[in-house]
Amino acid sequence: MNILITGANRGLGLALLTESLERGHQVWATVRADVVDGSDLQQLQKKYTNHLNIVKLDVLGEASVQTAAEQLRQNKVILDCIINNAAIVLGRSSTLEQVDLNDVAHTMDVNLYGPIRILKHFSSLLVQDKSPIVINISSASGSYDKAYGGDYPYAISKAALNFFNYQLRLIERPYPIQAFAIHPGWLKTDMGGEAAPTEPHDHAPAIIDMAEGKSSYMADTILVDHRGDPLPN
Repeated sequence: MNILITGANRGLGLALLTESLERGHQVWATVRADVVDGSDLQQLQKKYTNHLNIVKLDVLGEASVQTAAEQLRQNKVILDCIINNAAIVLGRSSTLEQVDLNDVAHTMDVNLYGPIRILKHFSSLLVQDKSPIVINISSASGSYDKAYGGDYPYAISKAALNFFNYQLRLIERPYPIQAFAIHPGWLKTDMGGEAAPTEPHDHAPAIIDMAEGKSSYMADTILVDHRGDPLPN
C-alpha cells in the first residue's frame, strides 16, 4: 500500500509510520522542514531506505501542501490511504472568560484547515479503481457525548473535523472514500502528557489495520475508537 501520514515525526504519527513500515508499506511521511534534522525519521529512513519517503510539508501553508502534492504527482504516486495526524492543543486550561481567540484560530488552522488543505490537494492522487481510505485522527472531546465546558480550541476543532470527515464520504467518485474519524485514546505523547495510560505504539497496529481496509463502519457512525468500533456522536 501507499500511505501518506502527516505529522509523522513524533507521538502517534511516528508510531503509525513505524507500524506501516514494519508491514512493508510505502509511506510518505510529512514533516515541517525545521524538524527533519536529528529526528527519529532519519533513523527510520536508514532502516527502511526503499519504503520511507520524507516529505517536507507544513499543513499551515497551502503553497507548501500544493508543492508537495505536485511532487508526488510528477512521480506518478497513487495513494491508497491518507492519515491526517498533524495537530496541536492550545489553551487547554483556559476558562471561557480566559480563552484566547488567537489560540482558537491557530488550532482551527492546524487541526481542521490542515486536513482540508491536504485533501484539497492530495485527493486527486487517491486510488480510483477501489475505495481509498482517509483517516482523520480526531478526539471524543469533539463529540456531543463527551462535550464539556472547557478545552475550547481543541474540542471545537475536532468537532468540526468530525463533520468534515463525514462530508468526505459523500463525495461522488467511482469508488467512495472510506473516511474514519478516529479517537485514538488517551496516549502518552507531548499532547497527551505523561499521565496518559497508553503508549502510541499500543494503538497504532489497530489503526493501521483500518488503513489496510480491515474495518468498516455503519452509515450513521461519525466517530470510532482505535479499533474501528463506533463511539457515541
